[in-house]
Amino acid sequence: MVTVNPGHDTVRRLRDGMARGVLSFPLTSFHDDGSLDPDGFRSHVADRLAADPGALFPACGTGEFFSLDEDEYRQVVTIAVEEAAGRVPVVAGTGYGWAQAVRFARIAEEAGADALLVLPHYLVAAPQDGLVAQLEQIAARTPLPLIAYQRGQVAFTVASLRRLAALPTVVGLKDGHSDLDRLQRLTLAAPDDFLFFNGAATAEIQARAYAAVGVPAYSSAVHAFAPEIANAFFAAVRDRDDKTTDRLLRDFYVPLVELRDRVPGYAVSLVKAAARLRGSRVGPVRAPLTDPSPADLDALRALLTAGLDLVGAAL
Repeated sequence: MVTVNPGHDTVRRLRDGMARGVLSFPLTSFHDDGSLDPDGFRSHVADRLAADPGALFPACGTGEFFSLDEDEYRQVVTIAVEEAAGRVPVVAGTGYGWAQAVRFARIAEEAGADALLVLPHYLVAAPQDGLVAQLEQIAARTPLPLIAYQRGQVAFTVASLRRLAALPTVVGLKDGHSDLDRLQRLTLAAPDDFLFFNGAATAEIQARAYAAVGVPAYSSAVHAFAPEIANAFFAAVRDRDDKTTDRLLRDFYVPLVELRDRVPGYAVSLVKAAARLRGSRVGPVRAPLTDPSPADLDALRALLTAGLDLVGAAL
């Protein structure tokens, strides 16, 4: 009897999407008082989808999963699924300890998500057996395909990856460590249909290096506020247009990273501020994140204008 991977169609759609465009991580919209803004989020998601991403990842790190309660999470994932309408896969975030992750997983399943990105667990360091057990516990309680996310305190060995890949619903790995030696070993040990993608902060900076070890797909926070830049960069890397790639890195992405690194949390709050500058109704970040200072906002505005000029788009 042939065993069919229940995530086979999702894997196929994700692989096709990864080859076509960047993976989009939309922002979660809040009102000025910090409450969820469902209409603002719907508009933001619709705009991301119009920019032709390879897949949509709502309620993940860029979407401030860590600050959402379960009802807000349900609304966010439901809206993303409704707006995507089957055009691209919707991969919702989940996380914390496995018991809480399963609660979010069930909500995502009810909302119609195609898969889950399992964010690193909360607070404690854990041995390899525990890291694997975390995914095993979640996989045993939801039929949705799972993509493990290694960053922070989560880093899988080759032996652990083989154990994860043997689970029928664990279909991929997002890497945020940028340890290319380790990543190359993982890709060589994984089954041919196992998905990998670059999840480093401002992933474009290392896109060519990841592609060199067989991981060309990547997530793009820039797609949340300047899809024109994100798509131009993706095309340049895909087409091996080193001149355009270098120009975008030198004059936009590297200065963006330098600005991002000034303050903890700017990896999200700068993205939200840039989206507001483009007219997207995403609102402020929630504590413990903080919005950019006036001086940093001015620097962001100038950088965004320069980046859009590079690709012939307007602020």
